[in-house]
Amino acid sequence: KLKKYLLVLTGFISLILGSFGIFIPLLPATPFYLLAAACFFRSSDKLYQWLINHKIFGNYILFYRKYRAISLTTKITSIILLWTTITYSVFFVTESLLIKFILISIAIGVTIHLLSLKTLTRQMKNIYTSKSKTAQITDNLF
Repeated sequence: KLKKYLLVLTGFISLILGSFGIFIPLLPATPFYLLAAACFFRSSDKLYQWLINHKIFGNYILFYRKYRAISLTTKITSIILLWTTITYSVFFVTESLLIKFILISIAIGVTIHLLSLKTLTRQMKNIYTSKSKTAQITDNLF
């Protein structure tokens, strides 16, 4: 029973961190959403169903799991926010050359990762209409 509560707690913490990750470029949203789904899957069918059928989180998890894809808007917004934050930090927050190098390296790495993801197409969005989200996400999920 303790394990169940810890998994639910970890799921909610992951969901919150993932939501912050949408707005904070260095905090990745997708891994946290996937972790939340895994925790809920193992602890609470009700929470798992809520998450994967959620208007925002559900699609995010589905499209990433199924296609390893994110929308073009998400890519552009993430890269712009990432570089804006990193540039500000490099010029106005730190004087350390090592920290500046680390920040720029992280920004380059994250940018490469985002660009390596497929861009979600209209066809990808429509392809899962023949199956429920639950069936789509649960297939080979955990």
